[in-house]
Amino acid sequence: MSRVRALLHEFHPIVWSLVVGTVFVRAASSMSMPFLFLYLSKQTDMDLGMIGLTIGAGALAGTVGGFFGGTLSDKIGRRRVMLGALYVWMFVFVGFAIGKSPLLFLLLNMLGGLCRSFYEPVSQALMADLTPPEKRFRVFGLRYTAINVGVAVGPIIGAMLALTSAVLPFLVTAGCYFLYVISLQMMLNYFGVKKIEGQKKEAVSFQRAFEVVVKDKAFRLYMVAGVLGAIGYSQMSTTLAKYAEMSVVDGTKLFAILMSVNAVVVILMQMPLTRWAEKRTPLTSIAVGNVMYALGDVGYAIAGSWTMFIIAMIVFTFGEILTFTASDVLIDRMAPEHMRGTYYGAKSFSNLGQFIGPWVGGIFLASYGGAPLFYAVAACSLISTAFQWAGQRVYSKETGKSINEARVV
Repeated sequence: MSRVRALLHEFHPIVWSLVVGTVFVRAASSMSMPFLFLYLSKQTDMDLGMIGLTIGAGALAGTVGGFFGGTLSDKIGRRRVMLGALYVWMFVFVGFAIGKSPLLFLLLNMLGGLCRSFYEPVSQALMADLTPPEKRFRVFGLRYTAINVGVAVGPIIGAMLALTSAVLPFLVTAGCYFLYVISLQMMLNYFGVKKIEGQKKEAVSFQRAFEVVVKDKAFRLYMVAGVLGAIGYSQMSTTLAKYAEMSVVDGTKLFAILMSVNAVVVILMQMPLTRWAEKRTPLTSIAVGNVMYALGDVGYAIAGSWTMFIIAMIVFTFGEILTFTASDVLIDRMAPEHMRGTYYGAKSFSNLGQFIGPWVGGIFLASYGGAPLFYAVAACSLISTAFQWAGQRVYSKETGKSINEARVV
């Protein structure tokens, strides 16, 4: 009991509310958003390519929003940006439940992408504002775990709700967001968190991000690799749902289980694989992770049973664990100290893959079927490794040092 009490006192109550809220919000959104591809295919007359474009538009909007959210929070306060994003996000889910027009769904998903790009980075900034530097790694570790705990339970609940009504998961998600934003607002008011400026960072703007992409050849190559990787990764939360439904009996239920398997594997294997990766270079971890992605995609392509789909998801998730952390480490090491914010902001350009992936994936699935689609995205993952390797070569040539050394200042 004393250990629990000590843990609770280790971080600011607002930090704990954001960690717990992350579980709540991710579980709620996971009840509905992973099933959006299926929902639109059944509730509208949109073709699969248009559905993919609609879903991918959320990621495209998020790429734009990522540059503005942090700057806006510095100007008007973290609290206003977070709460505003959550309130709007709530109405986005209501819109999905009652909407009929394909154009409305497109606009709603773009608005949802903006809300996510405003809320999540700013909530991370607030957690950092309220946490001493030496404890921030632990805080973000808690947040990453919280995300996956939410994703582990959300899809199963969503699948059960969908058996009653196709719109029910979206309405329940909206209700959960409403309860969360009200409780968060009360907490912020109670603890007097009105406007916390946080550490002064370099302002990220489109102009500066564009300059980074244009002038830094190594960074451009890494971004191309990131786009290719995102094209493959985005299939997990979009076309995989429809492909599972087309391939096996009770494919919708299977997809819900696959999403939960993904989250559970992350929770269980994050620390063992992280310890393994810490002894290797970031590029090695990314290369191995991309191979895991490719093997998982090939597994989906040849899967004809629940067991094969689940095995493929486990292998695919190993790739996720290895690549996500290593790519952040790689960017951190190559960024000059005074431009770290700009580099991380420009990294959002890789989200273009989250836009291209669902759109092209939907067209590919409709035209050629699931197996060719997943063979193609497996190839994308492997090709992205070549761009990562080329980026490291360019970086070493231009700076005279390895990306595995300390960052440039």
